[in-house]
Amino acid sequence: MMDDSTPSFQAAREFDFVVVGSGLAGLFFAWKSAQRGTVALLTKGNPQESNTRYAQGGIACVMSPDDSLELHIQDTLLAGAGLCKEPVVRTIVEAGPGVVRELVELGVPFTARESGEGDEFDLGREGGHSRRRILHVDDATGEAIEKVLWDRVASHPRVSVFPGWMAVELITLRRLGFDAQDRCIGIYALERATGKMAAFLGQHTVLATGGCGKTYLYTSNPDVATGDGVAMAFRAGVPIANMEFIQFHPTCLYHPAAKNFLISEAVRGEGGILLNAQGQRFMEAVHPLKELAPRDVVARAIEAEIKKSGHPCVYLDIRHKGRAYLTKRFPTIYAKCLSVGLDIAEEPIPVVPAAHYQCGGIVTDWEGRTPLPGLWAIGEVACTGFHGANRLASNSLLEAAVMADRAARAAQKEQASRLAVTLPEWDPRGKTLSDERLIIAQNWREIRQLMWDYVGIVRTVSRLQRARQRLNGIVSEIEEMFESQSLTADLVELRNLAWVACLIVDCALSRRESRGLHYVLDYPEPDATRPPQDTVLWREPLPLRGR
Repeated sequence: MMDDSTPSFQAAREFDFVVVGSGLAGLFFAWKSAQRGTVALLTKGNPQESNTRYAQGGIACVMSPDDSLELHIQDTLLAGAGLCKEPVVRTIVEAGPGVVRELVELGVPFTARESGEGDEFDLGREGGHSRRRILHVDDATGEAIEKVLWDRVASHPRVSVFPGWMAVELITLRRLGFDAQDRCIGIYALERATGKMAAFLGQHTVLATGGCGKTYLYTSNPDVATGDGVAMAFRAGVPIANMEFIQFHPTCLYHPAAKNFLISEAVRGEGGILLNAQGQRFMEAVHPLKELAPRDVVARAIEAEIKKSGHPCVYLDIRHKGRAYLTKRFPTIYAKCLSVGLDIAEEPIPVVPAAHYQCGGIVTDWEGRTPLPGLWAIGEVACTGFHGANRLASNSLLEAAVMADRAARAAQKEQASRLAVTLPEWDPRGKTLSDERLIIAQNWREIRQLMWDYVGIVRTVSRLQRARQRLNGIVSEIEEMFESQSLTADLVELRNLAWVACLIVDCALSRRESRGLHYVLDYPEPDATRPPQDTVLWREPLPLRGR
């Protein structure tokens, strides 16, 4: 063991709004809130690195005379397998067209229809949708939205951006020892480059930290998706719901040179078909919608084909559309596949399912408000009741935009009085083990492997129990490291990853039925003896380190 220099603690920084995360939800909230107050935007890495950036397909919204709000609502409810909150679904779907128009006004260049007749936009169709309603920017929609909003936020005089700052814990009155009604007043954060800690205080703290795909060995998510917001909120005593519903995207590129690359559902929406190792189409026998069935159905069907054949993947065939069409409609996918030696105009695309989207999360109301006053959660990190047990394709960007808009409007009306709080510095004690990186890397690998093996697309109670038992030991080891060692961003991320893995397993063990994305062989059907219910977990707040 070797001593490490004690990191310094920077003075608290005060803002009206403290936003953690820089995807669509965080950026849209920050831009709107900056019209009324000062905003701190914290992002633990590159400000434009988020799940939003990698959203290829688009944003689902009723923008065609051939479509209707009611059809979109019913499609969402059907995909959600009985767990959607219908009033929330109606609110978000009905607000969609207005928010999309605002994104267009901000400069998002949604692909227009080539013909001047009919729809204004080139609307795609994806699994579970009864109509074409997916607005897109070719096949790089999220990247285009991210760029437009980032340009707006980064140049706003009331927004202070803090790249490379990792949120560590929520600061609440109760965790500070006050007897007053509990309230979130900000966060402790770690600067990755220097190891310095600082407190960011605000009247409103907004978690827009995205999902937890890196909890699994195979995922479409970038490295930043470690479930930080869910873990921090749970440790602060905020309820978490429905974490058993992890959506596995059916079609990620299967190639040793391609990491986490998604093959958009839009490829199937434009006529792509799934073939097994023998070149046979198999979705026709699985679901009336075939390749456009809900994602949980398609992912399970692909996994079944892989297990049956022993072949490591299935194939997505879009060759019949021709090279000219493919290079125009899917330029990003075409170029990526070509870069690894795969010409999708000449050969089918090898694909496998991978962890993609977190349908549960921090419990919020219709405006992003959590049960902890002063704390808001928007985007993938939140559980609003919109997605239920299975998210409808391209409803994620819709929810992120609408909820960011609603939360910004609501928070601006709730001006809390500033409290005279003497904030203790983060306890700086700790040493750095010479083999800390090795220990962290080993635990990281073990968590992701056991989640993939035991808590994947198809589950059993015995595998879930085995996963929880193994996670108990890992979490104990990580908590001991967190309390005794100098903090690093890697340790903070590992801790969050472990907490979220436990939440996923605990929720899965609590649901004794199969519903939506949670399919367990011991209970292969939904529970018909009672109405569908959320799985809600809650605990007493953990004390802040050193208190």
